[in-house]
Amino acid sequence: MSKKTNKNTWRKLDNSAKIFPLSESKKYSTVFRYSVVLKEDIDKAVLEKAVEKALLRYKAFKVKLKRGIFWYYLEQNLKKAIVREESDYPCKRIDPIYSNDYLFSVTYFERKINIEIFHSLTDGNGGLIFFREIVYNYLEMKHKELLDKEERKTRKVEFDTEDSYIANFNKKSKKNDENKKAYILKGKELKFNQVSVNHLLINNYDLKNECTKYDMSTTQYLTSVLIWSIYNANILKNTKTIKNKKPIKVCIPVNLKKYFRSKTMSNFFSYISVDAEMDTCVSFEKITLFVKSEFEKKLTEEEMLKTMSDTVKIGKNLFISSIPLSLKKIIIRSVYAEIQKHLSITYSNIGKVGIIGKYQDYIDYFLFLIAPENIEKIKCSSCTYLDKVIFTFTSILNDNDIERFFYNFLRSQNVKVEVESNEILDSIEGGEKNDISQKNK
Repeated sequence: MSKKTNKNTWRKLDNSAKIFPLSESKKYSTVFRYSVVLKEDIDKAVLEKAVEKALLRYKAFKVKLKRGIFWYYLEQNLKKAIVREESDYPCKRIDPIYSNDYLFSVTYFERKINIEIFHSLTDGNGGLIFFREIVYNYLEMKHKELLDKEERKTRKVEFDTEDSYIANFNKKSKKNDENKKAYILKGKELKFNQVSVNHLLINNYDLKNECTKYDMSTTQYLTSVLIWSIYNANILKNTKTIKNKKPIKVCIPVNLKKYFRSKTMSNFFSYISVDAEMDTCVSFEKITLFVKSEFEKKLTEEEMLKTMSDTVKIGKNLFISSIPLSLKKIIIRSVYAEIQKHLSITYSNIGKVGIIGKYQDYIDYFLFLIAPENIEKIKCSSCTYLDKVIFTFTSILNDNDIERFFYNFLRSQNVKVEVESNEILDSIEGGEKNDISQKNK
């Protein structure tokens, strides 16, 4: 790093964050999005002030990405964050020209506020904390009755930017290698840069009743429905026989703060892979038993430690660290492209979005989206707000057969579901759309 750089104004990327600038491209952005749909149109001037105020509290976000000799790093950003009207498809690469070098971008349209975040800055948990702060600030500035923030003050938590991977890893832990490649979703792709979005607003009470029938968590049940949908709507549609077909592998990101001590605002997540062979997919009931077993086996502190420690060992490897950044980027992209062939799809459930009671009166619901890419042509995400679980498909496929099967299956189980789409493809309901925003939401 430059000798002129003051140590007080820069910090290293955490162990996971190091990889994202090396692997990103125009077709792979490593960006995720949160949105909130309010009950009133957005005031741009107030939103700008809300973002500025949030940055005063969460200084970990007031940074820009800089290029070093061996790794990228973060440096303090003294510019003002830009707020603009939404005009593009979601989860695209964040252009530093339009973001004033920030690693996040705030946009709005009608009643909706969006924040898109480059994964090198933080993970889904940290991003949600920062986004909620913006939402709280905005509502307090718009509604004077919310200015009494005593309840917010009592909930104040201090966060830091430690690399919790380094703080918690065990160099003796070793993960068993799983080298079998995954079934890759088939189908014609949309035009370059287009992303199809379908939000399924699921009645949480109905969904919990279904989960109870199978003695499963929400994530386990929806993972099962996703596998069942891929099997029926993509595999059986695109092949005459399932013999020798690769397994459907679903990557499930995991918040490591649930397993290890950490207050970091940097990345601290891992994942499990649920690998369903074709003979498992012959019935939904068989899938549910398998998925539940996989979660129980893999979602443990011991297994999380193995996966996390393996990742840390790569980041700490002296040979890898000593390779110049330009060469490292070529190598990492090649390795990452190979790794992606071991995944069919990612499903990330951020869980409950908790909002203090009096603020709820101004909010309809939240959305969570992650970027699809060449190998994983569809990615799925969900969040829960009050009585709704909002399950989102982001896709670059030129059909929505998987989304339609998923929707119809839930409806067949007497689960109430509403659909909101960005109208790139025909409605998965086969009827009139319920569109709350604009074309590119």
